[in-house]
Amino acid sequence: MSIADIKKNAEQKMLKSIEAFKNELGKIRTGRAHPGILDQVHVEYYGSMVPLSQVANVTLQDARTINVQPWEKGMGAKIEKAIRESDLGLNPAAQGDLIRVPMPPLTEERRKELTKVVRNAGEDAKVAVRNLRRDANEQAKKLLKDKAITEDEDRRSQDDVQKLTDKTIAEIDKLVQGKEAEVLAV
Repeated sequence: MSIADIKKNAEQKMLKSIEAFKNELGKIRTGRAHPGILDQVHVEYYGSMVPLSQVANVTLQDARTINVQPWEKGMGAKIEKAIRESDLGLNPAAQGDLIRVPMPPLTEERRKELTKVVRNAGEDAKVAVRNLRRDANEQAKKLLKDKAITEDEDRRSQDDVQKLTDKTIAEIDKLVQGKEAEVLAV
């Protein structure tokens, strides 16, 4: 493994961390409807728990309502129960075969709680990035110890990995600020 491989590997993993963080932010509701909010809901389907998206079509009706259209007739009640029992605080209403999930407006207190959740998720993402930095630096140290690289190359590698880490953490901070503004917007 060369220094270029270490940097490339660290960069790819940091990009994956940002993508995972974006997915995490997508699950935090902001008062507007978003089909991704129901991604974590699982429904019992023939004895096993499956994601909602595998048993129903999830679409937006308008800015505050999600429509869930089960693919099988008997699944409506199970889907409605699964959404109600999830920790999302949603109250679905069945209308024939269609299930409507209205998004309740957020209270000021709930908005402040959600900003804390966003900040904590941001901190977790930063910790993951810092762990990737540590791993890359340890790999470079191992190459130095095995005399595969010089001390100057090791130092340069650490500087490059630090720049990459700083850039990634700045991106995470930007995402956190954007999501906080979205949550606090009335």
